[in-house]
Amino acid sequence: MIIDLISDTVTRPTSKMMDAMVKAKVGDDVFKMDPTVNALQEKAAKMFGMDDALFFPSGTMANQTAIKLHTNPGDKLICDKYAHVYNYEGGGAAFNSGVTCKLIDGDRGMFSAEQLKEAVAGRSDIHVPYSSLVCVENTTNKGGGACWDFSELEKIQKITKENNLAFHLDGARLFNALVAKNETPHQYGKLFDTISICLSKGLGAPIGSILLGSKEHIAKALRIRKLFGGAMRQTGFLAAAAIYALDNHIERLAEDHSRAKEIGEVLQKVSYVTKVEPIETNIIIFYVDKKIGADNFIAKMKAKNILLIPMGEGRIRIVTHLDYTKEMHEILLNELTFF
Repeated sequence: MIIDLISDTVTRPTSKMMDAMVKAKVGDDVFKMDPTVNALQEKAAKMFGMDDALFFPSGTMANQTAIKLHTNPGDKLICDKYAHVYNYEGGGAAFNSGVTCKLIDGDRGMFSAEQLKEAVAGRSDIHVPYSSLVCVENTTNKGGGACWDFSELEKIQKITKENNLAFHLDGARLFNALVAKNETPHQYGKLFDTISICLSKGLGAPIGSILLGSKEHIAKALRIRKLFGGAMRQTGFLAAAAIYALDNHIERLAEDHSRAKEIGEVLQKVSYVTKVEPIETNIIIFYVDKKIGADNFIAKMKAKNILLIPMGEGRIRIVTHLDYTKEMHEILLNELTFF
């Protein structure tokens, strides 16, 4: 048995999800003639109370499209130093959109409204990049699945409005935050100009992300998606999996969160772990004693068929997910206890 905890992207479609995929009605989505894709986009837009939505093959492409539609070359994007759009999208903001990033030194991937106010203050002349976009990530990947405080996001939105800045949410694991904080999609739909939602992480679909926004934004995003090579044909088979995930896999995220916290409780008790970051959702980040070392620990766990991933600076990440069973959970807790 392989216990793969590298990410929540490692999940495979359930049998019922496969049934939905096989039975999907499809057409050519490039001509907007795939009925299942159209249904997914309408469903997502309605769920968030936003005007329109567009299906993408990946979350990175959805985020990069949002950046491009909100900026011009030479502009400045403001985000946290841990942000996925800065750290893990291959330098796409610079390559695709020609923008520079102003990094805020936040806490676990989250900055305050006051920090944003400081970031946008100061010179606004020809010598400095023009600030045009603020990006936040919820939950924060590098921050260990941390959830933003919604009232702080409201304060941040106020500053973006005052400074004529677009506001984009990288909501790769937003549904984890909604479940953990008992919040609603509509709350976020009212707050952001655009939102990207990943369907292939906690929700368990095999492929795909959604970008939400105004009719104008999504019309522009359609052109950018084509430019990036993201236009797909009979993609209703994938959209059917996404619809099934939205209908059936949201509430069960609480189970992933519960198991993550149980793992954290064990890690806090063992002598070889020096620190465990706070756990709110399905991501656990921890440090082991330097005498053991992160790479050595990961290698020894791999020898026991337990797959983990390093996060740099001695950090190790565990991610619980749909395919992580009760049996696997018991095995992992035992191995961590007696490592």
